[in-house]
Amino acid sequence: MVIAAAAGVLIVILLFTVTRSGTPATGKSALSASGSPGQVLRLKGTTEAVQSRAILAPQLAGESVPTLTIIHLTLAGTRVKKGDLLVEFDRQAQMRDFVDKQADYSKLVDQVAEEQAKENAARAKDETELKAAEDSLRKAELEIQKTEIVSRIDAEKNQENLDEAKATFEQLHETFELKRAAARAAIRILEIQRDRTQQTMLHAQANADLMQIHSPLDGVVVLNTIWKQGTMGEVQEGDQVRPGVPFMQVVNPALMQVRVLANQQDFPSLQVGQRAKVRLDAYPDMVFPAKLDQLAPIGEGGDFSNKLRSFVVIVAIEGNNPKLMPDLSAAVDVDVAKQSAGGSAGSGSGSGS
Repeated sequence: MVIAAAAGVLIVILLFTVTRSGTPATGKSALSASGSPGQVLRLKGTTEAVQSRAILAPQLAGESVPTLTIIHLTLAGTRVKKGDLLVEFDRQAQMRDFVDKQADYSKLVDQVAEEQAKENAARAKDETELKAAEDSLRKAELEIQKTEIVSRIDAEKNQENLDEAKATFEQLHETFELKRAAARAAIRILEIQRDRTQQTMLHAQANADLMQIHSPLDGVVVLNTIWKQGTMGEVQEGDQVRPGVPFMQVVNPALMQVRVLANQQDFPSLQVGQRAKVRLDAYPDMVFPAKLDQLAPIGEGGDFSNKLRSFVVIVAIEGNNPKLMPDLSAAVDVDVAKQSAGGSAGSGSGSGS
């Protein structure tokens, strides 16, 4: 028993010694691997288009609409040209509102024209009466000049006629301006109502036009996964979408890139222009040449600690393929050997000086 216990203690001591001595060797092998010419850093990310436009459900001006119903939808993966119809929402309510506002506008236009015609007729009549009163006044003034050659009674009658003609002319002159001001005010009120109705009509027409969305560029239709009717999924014809929700994209598949996150330990080994290879998780056999295009100057805080930072890296893919679409998970293998070699050469020259 004593011999067995001694043997067990000896085995434990030997294992502890081997472990202590093996730790530096592992560090040396990692260092040599970092200096090896074939070192590759793998980063995970998602593909995205360099040129893309998000398509949002329209937000109607002056209306509170909870949901919009899709009656026509271009299928995902369809190639479209700029100006092609992508999606159409049910716009019966907007068209009905536009027709009602258009009828009100036409009615007010007719009312303005009618009031203007009435004012023109009334003005012509008042001008005629004013001209007649002016002629009567001029005649009375001529008659009053015969005072010395007519009888006293005729002279008094001429004076009364002059006073009456003068009062009539002054009254017609004053009421003429008042009538014109009142007519202008009445017509202006109708014009304001007409213009307001026209604006509401144009808003209704614009809302109806918003229910049809056309492609802003040449590209491929991509449907986003959104929350709809209690589940996550892509929209279909007949679905209801809330205004402002981005449910679709039009992307240009000719230029694609991968957006990845590099941790603060791997980020110093990256630089713009480094060569890389992109592999798609959905298509493992497909490999695309790429290069690092952009490096974020400021890191983002982690989910569990603000001390851990991640940096956004944009990798530009060279070439294209019909299967290469946005929102695909991808692995980016970056060749950091040149960066490591450059850093080693720089440190060597610095020690030599």
